[in-house]
Amino acid sequence: MKFVLEVDISGMQGEGEAVAELGRALRYWGGNLGHYALEPGDGSQVYDSQYRQIGSWHIAASS
Repeated sequence: MKFVLEVDISGMQGEGEAVAELGRALRYWGGNLGHYALEPGDGSQVYDSQYRQIGSWHIAASS
C-alpha cells in the first residue's frame, strides 16, 4: 500500500506561510490517522488554518 499526500502550496505567499501550513497539515493529519483503518480507498481532504481545502491524502494499493 501507499500513503499519498498532495498539498498545493502555490497560493501561500507570506514569508514562511507555506512552511507553517504544511507543518500544521502534517501534524494534524498525522495525528488523525488513528481514526482510519489505512486500507486502500481511505482518505480525507486537507485544510489550512483558515479552513480552505489545500489538498488531500489517500491510501492506494501498491502497483
